[in-house]
Amino acid sequence: MNTDSKKVASSPERHTFQKEGYIKRCKEKGEQPNPDYVNLYKTWREQDEENLVDPAWQKDNMEYDLRSTKWICDKVKVSDNYAQNLYAAMCNMEFIKLDVMPILKNQRWSCSWRHSGGIIADMLEKGDYIDWYCSGIGNEELGHGLTGADGTGYVPEGYVTDEIKVDLQQLGWVPVEYEDE
Repeated sequence: MNTDSKKVASSPERHTFQKEGYIKRCKEKGEQPNPDYVNLYKTWREQDEENLVDPAWQKDNMEYDLRSTKWICDKVKVSDNYAQNLYAAMCNMEFIKLDVMPILKNQRWSCSWRHSGGIIADMLEKGDYIDWYCSGIGNEELGHGLTGADGTGYVPEGYVTDEIKVDLQQLGWVPVEYEDE
């Protein structure tokens, strides 16, 4: 059992977007939601809660380091632009922990775009992955969609800004390109 009392940021709305959409679609069709399908989302939430206190999950896990580090969670909470830039950095990128064994083993951490959005929602302690998912993808009508709420720029998925690089390095992580398979 982990005796570390470090607070790990979590959103109460995490794992609700898909469930709520499914229930709404069932109601619109006049059908009862399948309880097994609804419980699937409960299971995801329970797994997340179990992971948060599991020392094996915490070890060399950038998600844990992000969600349990107050100063970086605070930066995400203060700036939508920063939050989006961190989301984008986690997409299409791998990271290596700046520690001897992960480097020697070439042990990498990565996550999906959806999971990246969920990490940001957890760091904000509100919302779900959908609030950030595809936020760096632009379109012609919206000027490429790369304008954040604070008037500065969002960045495309897979782009790591200098500020994010510096902050991740301070946490002990460096971005690396995917290796060709």
